Amino acid sequence: MPSIKSPLSVVVIVRNEEKKLDACLGSVTWADEIIVVDDMSTDNTIAIARRYTDMIFTRKMDNEGRHRNWAYAQAKNKWVLSLDADEVVTPELKDEIASVLSADPVENGFTIPRRNYIGSHWVKYGGWYPSPQLRLFKKDNFKYEEVGVHPRAIMPGPCGHLKSDMLHFSYDDIAELVRSLNGQTTKEAEKWISGGRKMRMSKAIWRAIDRFYRAYIGKKGRRDGVIGLIVAVNGAMYQVLSYAKYRIKNAEPKT
Repeated sequence: MPSIKSPLSVVVIVRNEEKKLDACLGSVTWADEIIVVDDMSTDNTIAIARRYTDMIFTRKMDNEGRHRNWAYAQAKNKWVLSLDADEVVTPELKDEIASVLSADPVENGFTIPRRNYIGSHWVKYGGWYPSPQLRLFKKDNFKYEEVGVHPRAIMPGPCGHLKSDMLHFSYDDIAELVRSLNGQTTKEAEKWISGGRKMRMSKAIWRAIDRFYRAYIGKKGRRDGVIGLIVAVNGAMYQVLSYAKYRIKNAEPKT
C-alpha cells in the first residue's frame, strides 16, 4: 500500500551542505512536496537533493529575509515547513504535524521546539533549548523581515505551539562555532549601519555582560559544563565583535 503524503511543502535553504542534507531530506519524505533552494553550491549538494526532489532552484542569496520569502513563494501547498539543511524532523514531530494539519487548524502557524547540538552534545541550557522556532505556517500569512541577518518572522495570530522536537546539528565542533562568529558579526554590523542604528561602546559592553550572565547564570548554562561556558562567552563576544566592526566600518573614509 503506498504511503499517504501530507499536504505540506517542505522548503530547505542550502549552500554547500553535502554532509548534512541527506539526513534532513530523508526525514521529510512523507511530505508531498520538497523544495530545495540552493545558493550557488560548489560541492555535491545538488546531486544529493536530486535523490529526493525535482523541485530544485538555484538563487544567489542577496538578503536572507528576501531569499527565504522567495523560496516559500515557490510552494504549491497552503502549509509550509521551513527547514535548514542541518535540521532533522523526528518521527514524533512528523506524526504531530500530520495530526495538526489533518484537523484544519485555525492557527496561521506553529512554533517547533529545537534541540541544538554542538558535535554530539545536546546543549540543554543557556537558552538553547527548547528555543521554539516558527517554522510551520500558512504560506500566505507569513513572511520574514527582509534583512541580511537574523530576520524576524512576521505573522498575524493566532499562533500554536507543537511539543515534539526538531533536531538541529548546529556545529560539528567548537571550532566551527567560533568560525561562524566572524561571519555573523559582520552581517550584524552591516544591519546596524544599513538601518541607521546608533550603537555606543557602553551599550555594547553592557549587552555583552548581560548576554553572558543571562546565558550562564540565569538560563543555567553552567549545567552544560565547559560547553555551556563557551556558549555564554560566544554570546558575549557576538556583541563586542559586532560593535567593533560597526565602528571600523563607520570610520572608513567615504568614496
